[in-house]
Amino acid sequence: MRATVTIEKEILDELLKETKAKSKASAVKKAINEYLRRRKIEKIKSMKGKLEFDLTAEEIRHYER
Repeated sequence: MRATVTIEKEILDELLKETKAKSKASAVKKAINEYLRRRKIEKIKSMKGKLEFDLTAEEIRHYER
């Protein structure tokens, strides 16, 4: 999908430097993917202590599917 966005030159230059990407599009894709990955991690961490399991870790490890 194609999209047009306006990004300040300084920010884009820094992004290119930090990601070591060969193109602007590649740098933006890397940044978006990293952002989404971190959001998923935050969501998983927020569930800490909120889930209950009937099986122990040992039982889960050896559970036959």
